[in-house]
Amino acid sequence: MNDKSVTGSGKLTGALLERKSGVALWRQIADMIRSDIATGAAGQDGKLPPEMKLAERYGVNRHTVRSAIAALEQEGVLRSEQGRGTFIRRRKRLSYPIGKRTRFSAGLGNQAGSTRTRLLESREEPASEAVAEALGMTPGDTVIRLDTVSEADGVPVSRATSWFDAGRFTGIGDAFEEHASITRSLAACGVQDYVRKSTVIEARHASSEDTELLGLSAGAIVLVTRAVNAEANGNPIQYAESRFAADRVELKIEND
Repeated sequence: MNDKSVTGSGKLTGALLERKSGVALWRQIADMIRSDIATGAAGQDGKLPPEMKLAERYGVNRHTVRSAIAALEQEGVLRSEQGRGTFIRRRKRLSYPIGKRTRFSAGLGNQAGSTRTRLLESREEPASEAVAEALGMTPGDTVIRLDTVSEADGVPVSRATSWFDAGRFTGIGDAFEEHASITRSLAACGVQDYVRKSTVIEARHASSEDTELLGLSAGAIVLVTRAVNAEANGNPIQYAESRFAADRVELKIEND
């Protein structure tokens, strides 16, 4: 059965459902709706077709469609109005620049009235192969790991895990407790400036921790960046993996 469905003057153009993929059908439908909204294919009126119409189009029962819509409502992508139907929440995503000097608060500029980053946990651990390679260390060497969540106007937009050489940045956990900023914490440890050495970006489904800390629904998409920051001489000082809520943030690659 063809699963294309019409909304307003646009179309929801999701691919065929994969019924034995191991991914729940409601999640696949939610992803299709989310993707079409992101690409502007859902039309100008912002109203979804009735649940029965969507169920017919996707070849599923109404309960499956209702589960997909409920997940997107929880995530803030859709809203239901009694007696009127289900509508897209028209919210402009924050534009987060990825450039030579990427900084959370400065990057959002005047897009948000307030920003903050809070520390979830700080601990020492042995460096994995990926962390060791990024920091120019040997696997098993001791690193300091910081887990953080960043917010804009009180809404969580990203969570990050950062690793630092424990031999050089012994007090960075305490510094972050005081300053709530990676940049100021590095400055407290003697690094006055640093630049982005490399960034790898991918998209994936949010993990259970992502959904809890970012307030997402199961199956939501996060944009993942794996970045190395370094001093001007190229010496790596930080390796970080950040997860951005894809419906709230877009990543903008800048040529500095």
